[in-house]
Amino acid sequence: MPRPRYRACLEAGFKIELYGLMRGGAVIPGSRTSFRYRWWNNYTDEEAAVADCAVRMQEHEGTFHIVMDDLEETIILTPRSRRFGGHQWYFVCPVMNRSCSVLWMPPGATRFCCRQAWGRQVAYSSQFLNPDDRAHRGKAKIKARLIGDCDPDEWELPPKPKWMRWSTYNRYEARFDRYEAILEDGILELMAKLLAKYSS
Repeated sequence: MPRPRYRACLEAGFKIELYGLMRGGAVIPGSRTSFRYRWWNNYTDEEAAVADCAVRMQEHEGTFHIVMDDLEETIILTPRSRRFGGHQWYFVCPVMNRSCSVLWMPPGATRFCCRQAWGRQVAYSSQFLNPDDRAHRGKAKIKARLIGDCDPDEWELPPKPKWMRWSTYNRYEARFDRYEAILEDGILELMAKLLAKYSS
């Protein structure tokens, strides 16, 4: 049975991913940048919210200032040394004072924090699903990740994209097979229940 939905769905709120902003060029280490960040409703494809962001990243410290509706918040940015040289930038959660690469503001919240700061007040959308629904969702996510230019109707599990390493593809394939096994077990269990019902 799915868990009762007494917790807020994390993905229904707003998310800021630092790595994604850096990959997109909106945030540049050693620079000051400003940009408009938009969130979209997953169901209607309409704009859900917009924020004005100003980012300052100096050599050993930085700030991420965000203004949206009734919220104005400044989040500290910090670089951490990488194992093989260089630095990786992180947010410093304003509640937990811990490094994180993603900040969340779930429905009804008034600030951005790391996932751990929200504790049991929130859950990921997959936590509201039963095992079969999670398996269907997992298969769909893997297919969307791999499909590229392939015809989605032609492939259940798309072939390895040219840019992907075989080790990564093999992990996706193994996970896809686990989801398949969960769904097959669910079908067998349902058939057993139906046989028991009609034979009694």
